[in-house]
Amino acid sequence: MTTTYTSYKLITADMTTSLERVAEKPDVKRETEYYLANIGSVKSIDDFFADSRLYNYVMKAHGLEDMAYAKAFMRKVLSEGVDSEDAFANQLSDTRYKELVESLDFSRYGEATTSFERAQQGVVDKYNRQTLELEAGEENVGVRLALYFERMASSITSGYSVIADDAISQVVRTALQLPSEFVATDVDRQAAYYEEVLDLESFKEPTAVAKFLERFTSMWEIENPSDGVDPTMPFQSSSLTGISTDLLIAINNLKLGGQ
Repeated sequence: MTTTYTSYKLITADMTTSLERVAEKPDVKRETEYYLANIGSVKSIDDFFADSRLYNYVMKAHGLEDMAYAKAFMRKVLSEGVDSEDAFANQLSDTRYKELVESLDFSRYGEATTSFERAQQGVVDKYNRQTLELEAGEENVGVRLALYFERMASSITSGYSVIADDAISQVVRTALQLPSEFVATDVDRQAAYYEEVLDLESFKEPTAVAKFLERFTSMWEIENPSDGVDPTMPFQSSSLTGISTDLLIAINNLKLGGQ
C-alpha cells in the first residue's frame, strides 16, 4: 500500500502535470469551458447568483462547496467587499471568504469585475487545484491535508492563523503529536504555544514546508493506518470568528435581493 508521504510526493513532484491531468477530465473540462464562456457576461452580483452553474464553480474553486446553500450569507460577503475593515469577509477568520471576494470584487470594480484575469483563468486555476486536492482526499485524507497545507503555508502569520483554519490546525497538531483535547484549551494559550514551538516565518520557504510535511505525513500514517477519516471533516467552513450558528442561519434566511 502506498504511504501518505509517497502519495503526496507523487502528486507534487510534477504539479504542472498533475493539474493538467485534472483539467482534462471530461467533467472538469466541461464545467471550465462553461465558466470561461459565460463569466464575462456577469456584470453584477445579481447576475452571478442567477447562474447556479457559475456560482457553484466559483464556490468549489475557493473550497466553499459546503456553504453554497447559504446564498444570503454569500451575498453579504460579496456585497461588502474587503476594502473596509468592517466588511463582513474581514470579520471572518476563515480566509477563504476574503479570497473569493478578491477573485470577484464587485464592490470595488462593479461591471468590470469579471473582465480581470483573476476572475477568469485565476478562478479556473483554483478550481483545478481544489479538484486535485478533493480527489487525493478520496484516497487518503492525509494527502489532501498535506496539499492544502502546502498551498496555504505562506499565509500562516501567527498562532491564531493556525487555530482559525481547521485543516491547518489538524496538520500542525498531528505533526506536533498534540492530543485532541488540546483544541479545548484556552485559545490564547494555544496561539502562544504554536508561536513558541513553530518557526512560522519558515513556512514561507518551500524547503521548510516540505520538511514539516514529511513529519506530518509520517505521523498521520502512524495515527491513521487505514485512513478511515471523513474526507470533508477538516475542511468544513466552521471557523467564523464571533459568528454563532444561530446568526449564520439568520443571515442565510435574510431575503436579500430575492435570494
